Amino acid sequence: FFVRDTRRVIQEAAKKHCFACSKMGATITCWTTGCDRSFHLPCAPQGECVTQFFGLYRSYCWEHRPRQAVQARPRQNNTCSICLDTVEDKPSYKTMVCPACRDAHFHRHCIQRLALHAGICFHCPCCQNQEPFLMEMLTMGIRISKRLPPSWEGDPAAGALDQRHSCCDAGTCLCPGGRKHTEEEGPWELLLCSSCAAEGTHRHCSSLDNSTSSWECKGC
Repeated sequence: FFVRDTRRVIQEAAKKHCFACSKMGATITCWTTGCDRSFHLPCAPQGECVTQFFGLYRSYCWEHRPRQAVQARPRQNNTCSICLDTVEDKPSYKTMVCPACRDAHFHRHCIQRLALHAGICFHCPCCQNQEPFLMEMLTMGIRISKRLPPSWEGDPAAGALDQRHSCCDAGTCLCPGGRKHTEEEGPWELLLCSSCAAEGTHRHCSSLDNSTSSWECKGC
């Protein structure tokens, strides 16, 4: 019975197209009654979909996904509390806010990375709140690992997660001071990838003028 049921699910999924990439084989359908949008799990970020990795493991399309109701505090600098790069000034799919302090802003991919490394010790990187923060992140689709202790305690090579990337990763670095030389502005200002924050480039090394405020690495 289990084999037949699995085959039926696979056959049905093969007929559904992913609304994000338009290819067939979309196995996930929006949980909301009356919505027939389907998508592949790897396409969820592209389609701004949310899958809740707890309880009934519900998945939602961009239209019906849960949204943060918290009102973020006004801040002078709209920067991610984890990678220190620019974020939006209000909650969105890509920008999330701590429901406890309402002051911590972070990219979705940054807080997801922190959640996987922190495990059950996961909490707000600014106010250290855990209970309301944890439930909010789960509801918003952040997957939390069950690791104990956190990765940075068991693996010294992992390094501190809050350490900002500080190296130019351009194929050819043109900076006279070397790849690790940075300046606050001008051609040798280091821009981090706006998506992963794991790679950086000097403005001049990637032919970026002073008006360019964001940059994405080739991998993203």
